[in-house]
Amino acid sequence: MLRSRILTALALLVLFLGALFFLPVAGWAALMAVAVGLAAWEWGGLARTTGATRLVYSLCAGVSVALFGWTSAGQTPWVAWSLFIAATLFWFVGVPAWFARGRPPLVPSGLLAAGLLVLVPAGAAAVALRSPSPTGLLLVLAAVWIADTAAYFVGRRWGRRKLAPAISPSKTWEGLIGALVAVAGFGALVSAQAEEAVGKDGFWNHPLWITLGLVVLAAVSVVGDLFESAIKRHAGVKDSGTLLPGHGGVLDRVDSLTAALPVAALLVMVTRGMGGA
Repeated sequence: MLRSRILTALALLVLFLGALFFLPVAGWAALMAVAVGLAAWEWGGLARTTGATRLVYSLCAGVSVALFGWTSAGQTPWVAWSLFIAATLFWFVGVPAWFARGRPPLVPSGLLAAGLLVLVPAGAAAVALRSPSPTGLLLVLAAVWIADTAAYFVGRRWGRRKLAPAISPSKTWEGLIGALVAVAGFGALVSAQAEEAVGKDGFWNHPLWITLGLVVLAAVSVVGDLFESAIKRHAGVKDSGTLLPGHGGVLDRVDSLTAALPVAALLVMVTRGMGGA
């Protein structure tokens, strides 16, 4: 199991980095559309859909991302603003409110609607963030991966207080704090590269704001992780799928990113707008 997990991770990393830096814009949009379509297929399974309904659902999600990338969203900025604001409100208001109410089960139609709000803005954000610079998107992804890794090791070594025992028993408050500290250190080290993604004329191009922005992304990524874990618990499954040997499904690999990516895209759009004001 460990060997297949490591080999799968290495293969995915090589393929992903090659695509990130060398695919044309249309090719990258197509790749993100496929990834979102596969994730939507898994989400449809969590919502107990089958057959044609599940297929149409996954196609709608994937095609939405492809259209976003291929129709040059920069010419219709209201589409990007709408997607990323809606997703940000979902992660900062909707999901916490759902947790506060005790995570009541969602009816299939509600779960499918939530899935589109989880997946489509994330895929669109991956397309939008890559447009100015692949490095900018890579910084966001690295911050989330560093947060995941730091939370795991700090929680394993010093974790005592459970963060959400009913949803993810292995997560601890100590791990969360370790993740935020690690990402803050990462942000301080790479703020010059992050400035390229925001733009030198951006309002928040100071290293402090960049570091705080990455910490916010790390924090909201935990919400994304916990939300998918809660959905899987409601569905009675451990993994969302079996596509990736040793890793489960696509959703299991991108749960944190579904929350962080649209928030990152909105932050970049806001900072550019303020810089141009």
